[in-house]
Amino acid sequence: MVSVYDPGMSIHDQIVELIRSQDPEAASIVQAEADRQASTIELIASENHASEAVMHAGGTCMTNKYAEGYPGRRYYGGCEHHDAIERLAQDRAKEMFGCAYANVQPHSGAQANAAVFMALMEPGDTFCSLVLADGGHLSHGLPINFSGHYYKPVHYPLVRDEAGEGFEQIDYDAVREVCLEHKPKMLLCGYSAYPRVIDFAKFRAIADEVGALLMADVAHISGLIVGGQHPSPFPHAHVVTTTTHKSLRGPRGGLIMTNDEEISKKVNRALFPGMQGGPLMHIITAKAVAFGEALRPEYKQYQADVVTNAKALAESLTGRGYRITSGGTDNHLMLVDLTAKDPKGAEGDLTGKAAEKWLEDAGIICNKNGIPGDKRKPVVTSGIRLGTPATTTRGFGPDEMKTVAEFIDRVLSAGLEGEDALSRVTQQVRDEVRALCERFPLPGH
Repeated sequence: MVSVYDPGMSIHDQIVELIRSQDPEAASIVQAEADRQASTIELIASENHASEAVMHAGGTCMTNKYAEGYPGRRYYGGCEHHDAIERLAQDRAKEMFGCAYANVQPHSGAQANAAVFMALMEPGDTFCSLVLADGGHLSHGLPINFSGHYYKPVHYPLVRDEAGEGFEQIDYDAVREVCLEHKPKMLLCGYSAYPRVIDFAKFRAIADEVGALLMADVAHISGLIVGGQHPSPFPHAHVVTTTTHKSLRGPRGGLIMTNDEEISKKVNRALFPGMQGGPLMHIITAKAVAFGEALRPEYKQYQADVVTNAKALAESLTGRGYRITSGGTDNHLMLVDLTAKDPKGAEGDLTGKAAEKWLEDAGIICNKNGIPGDKRKPVVTSGIRLGTPATTTRGFGPDEMKTVAEFIDRVLSAGLEGEDALSRVTQQVRDEVRALCERFPLPGH
């Protein structure tokens, strides 16, 4: 058996061998996933490839400790070093976003949002957001989610006039009208499938006019904000939430920030003991490491490259007959309207569900996604969502993104031709994807 501590092995391989020595079945699953990530092109906009340091920080001895409470105010002894790592994560989060208060304990973005709702609203209170079908998030008012079950959502629309300015972008006049009519307790901006710049100052002006608090959920664009590629929600938003694992390129988790001391106190109480028990201190350790990476000068170039690559992919797909909703992208993601490519339009076979499956078989990973005004069911959809944080981490540039667009088009066009063409082209593209991935190996694999 190969020594677990063989200095010639990568850290990943040593860890897998350590697991294998105790649990071969689990080790085989971990290795299979590592192989999948290494040999496929990741285009899911909400995913990324964390660094070796971030991944392995989440597997340290920091997992062994209960640390209920906050630094200096724990309910258990022995938390000296856990206080230190949590304060380090807080300080780095505040430096990244230029804010006064940060809570690094949320286990996820959805739990961060739930804590803010609990802290700043009462059950039955009205809040205003973008509906999920137009690019919002399930925690922004979906009826079966806590946000739509315990609170009263009202929604603002995108611009629907194809001939008008800003088609499929936020209709700020309509936001104001909805807020004036319903007088929400909170106005929410920030989205899961919106490819354009968000004007936080406009949102704050509307919130102030109706006496609402402004919440910005920047889970998708937080890395771009830190990297200087998107305007910051501060000082406009009263409270900001984000995940830490998307464009920010950290471990899976959440983060809540504000400049208001009273809001910070309310949020802290709502999260613990209101929402969560003991924090995941090993993940907070990994957050601290990731935030340190995000404060380095080279991180700004990484985020600039993410946007450049997204534009290259969107433009290349447009040139191949696909429609990008809103006419393009300003950030890391795009929504691809597949009906424009299918000769039968919305009645054809090129659905988001089909495209996701066909592309995955070819080694290209994405997700089906509704487009604004989509008539198809959410489990089918008329579009796919594509993003470039992970491919940029891998080292892809605009030329590689144009190649990826070619791969996508070849597979989807073959799917429209029929099973025989799809089977043949899928295998060809899968081999080419694997070869491209080998040219750009993932760190730690």
